[in-house]
Amino acid sequence: MRKFLLATAATAMFATGALAQEEIKLGVIIGFTGPIESLTGPMAAGAELAMSEVTASGALLNGSTVVSVRGDSTCIDSAAAQAVAERQITADKVNAIVGGDCSGITGAILQNVARPNGIVMVSPSATSPALSTAEDDGLFFRTSPSDSREGQVMAEILMEKGIKSVALTYTNNDYGKGLADAFASSYEAMGGEITINASHEDGKADYSAEVGALAAAGGEILVVAGYLDQGGAGIIRASLDSGAYDKFVLPGGMIGDNLPKTIGAELDGSFGQIAGNDSPGMAMFVTMGESNGFDATSPYSAEAYDAAALIMLAMQAAGSSESSKLKDKIFDVANAPGTKIYPGELAKGLKILADGGEVDYVGASAVELIGGGESAGNYREVLVKDGKNTTVGYR
Repeated sequence: MRKFLLATAATAMFATGALAQEEIKLGVIIGFTGPIESLTGPMAAGAELAMSEVTASGALLNGSTVVSVRGDSTCIDSAAAQAVAERQITADKVNAIVGGDCSGITGAILQNVARPNGIVMVSPSATSPALSTAEDDGLFFRTSPSDSREGQVMAEILMEKGIKSVALTYTNNDYGKGLADAFASSYEAMGGEITINASHEDGKADYSAEVGALAAAGGEILVVAGYLDQGGAGIIRASLDSGAYDKFVLPGGMIGDNLPKTIGAELDGSFGQIAGNDSPGMAMFVTMGESNGFDATSPYSAEAYDAAALIMLAMQAAGSSESSKLKDKIFDVANAPGTKIYPGELAKGLKILADGGEVDYVGASAVELIGGGESAGNYREVLVKDGKNTTVGYR
């Protein structure tokens, strides 16, 4: 009998240890260098703000703490991004990943690293339509909408402005090609004409040849589906210098403070759209960003906060920090029914879940997950005016 009691006590001690505090690690894999590097500081800050909020609350999994493990995806080098993810998973022992950022490297990490290791990824900014149907074993989610939706929105804006013909250039990767195809399909279906649909490479010193071909094809305006810190900016600079085009349509990868800063007043009058909303949650997040020293209006920083928040809420709902358990709870915590949870209210959401209740995480980006694990999405319309990106509406 004494041996049985000792064994029972040991079992109870083991069970208690399993519920003890953890140091939970979340990978943050985004392009700290590369063609969108000017956006990634606020993105990382957004994700890490959610982690700090949860750690300070003491409400996650018996008071567990959450720390960030940063990794540079480069945005465009799939081999480098996969190596970062492999190191985070095998050496750093991250529980899940916020990322990747750009679509091509995100797909590569998913298929070659995350799936084999059973690790959840929630991307704040990978928007390629191909990711909607990628084999993911239920491990991949994103808080930004697919470019299938952005292509339609961009076409609608152009037609509303009475622009019936455009030249189109896109960065030669999964993001650029996916967005270009989505836009072309929608725009032509609405009666628009695309005079040329041509790719460009990032990292070139001279884009005069590409711009020459675009100009020869004509079009009322040039659509640049590229990256603001590399090829897209180069295309615009060469177009302005040659007089080929003086106004540009700027999709998500081209929206950021660094582009008007780089190009200057010559960019005035150009316009575009990016994932964004004017919800109460976004207003709360902007205030939180100001208090924590970063620009929460910067593209995809809200989506990054929400990506980290969804992972941690799913852990609480699952009662486990393991990806194999939390992956089945992300849809549940992101959607109705349940108490709506906004930025700054993560402790409230964690406590509701701990008590057996349900939450509907709205967050900063008005998250609503649909098929393929992606956000239904909202868009912010942007006009470059007086050398700055100005919000002129929402869709």
